Amino acid sequence: MLYAVLCYNDEKEVGKWSREYDDATMARLREVQDGLAAQGRLGPVVRLRDTDTAVTLRKTNGDPLVVDGPFAETKEQFLGFYVIDCEDQDAAVAVAKDLAKANPGTGSYEIRPLRIFHPGQELQVSSP
Repeated sequence: MLYAVLCYNDEKEVGKWSREYDDATMARLREVQDGLAAQGRLGPVVRLRDTDTAVTLRKTNGDPLVVDGPFAETKEQFLGFYVIDCEDQDAAVAVAKDLAKANPGTGSYEIRPLRIFHPGQELQVSSP
């Protein structure tokens, strides 16, 4: 079964990390990712850009309204996600625990089973 592991943390705190600290954190997370990939259990991994680059489309009774920023004002922001293939929720929680050990500080991981899976096409990704 596929699970989404949604990563939340305080964006301002993460933004204060030095380049070296961020690189070291990403290297630790990559070790977890490499283990999952070797088992054929790793799907897309995404690190989102800062919330000040986001817009939100709010549904209304009339035309949808597009506003700047993330959906909600919260202490923690949605910073990225993993799609992983696990036998059950306990296995998905175990992966999230490995990610938490590799990622310093506070924050949370929300683990949710995916109901619908529609494989995407290959994307041509360009770095800004």
